[in-house]
Amino acid sequence: MLPTCSVPRSLQRLALLAGLCLALPACAEHYDDHPGATAFIDELVADDGFERDSLEALFARAERQESILEAIARPAEKTKPWHEYRAIFLTDRRIDEGIAFLAEHRETLAAAEADSGVPAAVIAAVLGVETYYGRITGRYAVLDALSTLAFDYPPRSPFFRRELRHFLILAREQGLDPSSLKGSYAGAMGYGQFMPSSYRSYAVDFDGDGLADIWNNPADAIGSVANYLARHGWRPGEPVAAPASLAAPVPDDWFDAGLKPERTVAELRAGGLVPARELPADAPALALALRGEAGPEYWLGLPNFYVITRYNHSALYAMAVYQLSERLAAVADA
Repeated sequence: MLPTCSVPRSLQRLALLAGLCLALPACAEHYDDHPGATAFIDELVADDGFERDSLEALFARAERQESILEAIARPAEKTKPWHEYRAIFLTDRRIDEGIAFLAEHRETLAAAEADSGVPAAVIAAVLGVETYYGRITGRYAVLDALSTLAFDYPPRSPFFRRELRHFLILAREQGLDPSSLKGSYAGAMGYGQFMPSSYRSYAVDFDGDGLADIWNNPADAIGSVANYLARHGWRPGEPVAAPASLAAPVPDDWFDAGLKPERTVAELRAGGLVPARELPADAPALALALRGEAGPEYWLGLPNFYVITRYNHSALYAMAVYQLSERLAAVADA
């Protein structure tokens, strides 16, 4: 009989942990010893007055999320045609909940419209598209999302490093625990899904309680969305978009010219893209061709359409907000 060996309990525990890691798809990867995070911590300590020990403890809890990297590689705006994208946001339920939101927050929305010039229905529609009027604000830890994208998503690492810095400063300014806050896979937060830099730049204390809180306060969320659109150039009283038809072949590159309206209504009309409603001839306009269920849909996007794309740089997003706002306004005005 061979002699038996006594294995220390500490080694037994290590072996057990190793076995668990092998049995699971992957063990959690943290950012306490990631070179990018280490350099980032150095910057925050030197430039923003953070305590090194606190940051190291924080990033030791931040987890790399593979699902975030998968999600950002296939956003709906880039993978779905318009008719499928529209079906997500122009539902009876989203319209009904929007009508209820308009009724519940009528006074706040009216005040925001009076203050900013942005229609109440447009403010509500942004919140409806973003988070179902604050009901679905994201399930990811913002710290995990921004760390994953800042340090493990090279195509946009500089952008997300900046957003991570703003997030940590924001949490410090508001006395919040950064490891407890939830948001989208891209790190967007609250009712209006503001990125941290937008939160710090555009969120407002609309109810005057001393704190700009778009996490839990619908009044601040309403005022903040209105402020964002107003400061990006909203033109009160002007339309957002207009359907159009082709009276003659239009160059394809008219529909691939970016989101900013560079031509005028008169130029587009003369070239064969005719709006279905009367518009000022000198109004800046953008030619849009969207993939509808029955074929192409042609539209003119006007300056306020462009403003909505500053919230999310997608023509599909802006069109969903616009059409939802039109549905909400029609019911509210009835």
